[in-house]
Amino acid sequence: MRTLHTRRPVTLSRRLFIAGSALALLGAGLRATQANSIIGKAVEITGDVSRKQANHLEGLKAGASLMDHDFVATGKESFAELALGDDTSLLLGSETELLIDTFIAGQGGTIELGTGQMVFDRPEGLAKIDLTMRTAFGMIGVRGTKFFAGPSRNAPFAVFVEHGRVEVTGGGVTRSVSGGEGVEISAPGAAPGDVVKWGEARIREAYASVGIR
Repeated sequence: MRTLHTRRPVTLSRRLFIAGSALALLGAGLRATQANSIIGKAVEITGDVSRKQANHLEGLKAGASLMDHDFVATGKESFAELALGDDTSLLLGSETELLIDTFIAGQGGTIELGTGQMVFDRPEGLAKIDLTMRTAFGMIGVRGTKFFAGPSRNAPFAVFVEHGRVEVTGGGVTRSVSGGEGVEISAPGAAPGDVVKWGEARIREAYASVGIR
């Protein structure tokens, strides 16, 4: 704890007082802007997880606030559960990189999955949101659902939908994937393959890769 020291009174000029007041108001405005930019928080962190914001890199701990443009990365055998707004969860597997480009609670936004795998989870029955996920393999259009995205078995990238529906676009082709269905993309820029039903074993494997048992 800092020790307070008594100092002799100092007489401030009117110009310095005005300048100091302006700086104080500016600081208050910056704090308000920062507070308004909080879009969620880290709920659970396992292992080595970092967050980069405006070239500032730090370890991400449970309870920490999340903001637009946060870049979150998990290390080997590390996992993260992130909450966006009050009812949207992102579960990140190990060695995963995610950029939260923009997010507005109850409306949607844009996120970018760089490497690794994740589960997007939004309970059924809520108002739909419009969210876009960018990946090296293509785009995923989301409207309130639960789905897995990332490597799966021999596929370098796959999408499985538990409930709801997503639009998976790559190579100029769009596939609609609904509850219980999955689709694979063989390479960045390639078209999605056929939409097929996934078996229980493959679903469990996909979810286990993000820490869901």
